[in-house]
Amino acid sequence: MRIGVLTGGGDCPGLNAVLRAVTKSLIGTCSAEVIGIEDGFQGLIDGRMRVLDWRAVSGILATGGTILGTSNRANPLGSAETLEAALRHAREWRLDGIVAIGGDGTMAIAGGLEPHGLKIVGVPKTIDNDIEGCDRSFGFDTAVAIVTEALERVQTTGQSHGRVMIVETMGRYAGWIALEAGIAGAADVILLPEIDYDVDAVAAVCREREQRQRYTVICIAEGAKPRSGEMTIERRLTDSPDPVRLGGVAHVLRAQLQPHLKSEVRATVLGHVQRGGAPTPFDRVLATRFGNEAAHLVQRGEFGRMVTLAGAELGSVPLADVAGRNRRVPAGHPLLTCARQIGVSLGER
Repeated sequence: MRIGVLTGGGDCPGLNAVLRAVTKSLIGTCSAEVIGIEDGFQGLIDGRMRVLDWRAVSGILATGGTILGTSNRANPLGSAETLEAALRHAREWRLDGIVAIGGDGTMAIAGGLEPHGLKIVGVPKTIDNDIEGCDRSFGFDTAVAIVTEALERVQTTGQSHGRVMIVETMGRYAGWIALEAGIAGAADVILLPEIDYDVDAVAAVCREREQRQRYTVICIAEGAKPRSGEMTIERRLTDSPDPVRLGGVAHVLRAQLQPHLKSEVRATVLGHVQRGGAPTPFDRVLATRFGNEAAHLVQRGEFGRMVTLAGAELGSVPLADVAGRNRRVPAGHPLLTCARQIGVSLGER
């Protein structure tokens, strides 16, 4: 058996842990030959691959990023030429199947390649924790830890100078990072893509805290937007399957709030800091479990499916059920209720 493995989309803490587990599980349990596909689907299009043996994936469990490289712009389905090249290289390398590690975009491409004869098992990867059908994805815990520390650090500055401190997190359509980190980091206001915020309501919280505690900490997801407003788009990429790049909503909110407040308002955009560095122990274990389960699906011939986590139990769902879909924070989620009850504002009037 010869199985290819690739990492697609943005980098994420825990990718190497998945690669390690997939490779060692396939080698150890069924003597499979594992082929690393470089730079995501671009490597499949270009035919850039290499053998991954036991030694190649040893010592990488705690290493951030991905030893194979990744790309969030490559799409074999983009044209007849790229599709033909990807299928040809899969045949030339005699791949019996592929394990594709990535987010909703990667899963959509994987699902689209299946009818063309490529057998694929998906592993969910997103620090946003927004892949449909999976309760928790690796990399999310690490991102929450990083954002929590950032919130704690800006709080001391806010206290010292009597400022309103805004921290922008990742989270385009789903606010899981902002929600969990905001609660863990004692934010006073948490703004999510799922709940349009009211500027006057946020300003009222800041004014009340000006009188009582001198400072306010606001945690805002990049996809949050004001009522009757739009998401803040930083730029558009014409050569990407997902052309919209968000960023800068913290600066938009700063400009909206400053005229209403005596306190100085400062904004910090964390950006790629949330993606980098070593994964937390939780993410190392979860990524290892995901990789091992992906190997089991390959061994059983259960292609066209993605590894999932429901509660503490691993399982799988059809790729078609998750492709292009986002798991958002539902209106009645217990963490939203908890936040409101402990006095955290969600930007609602």
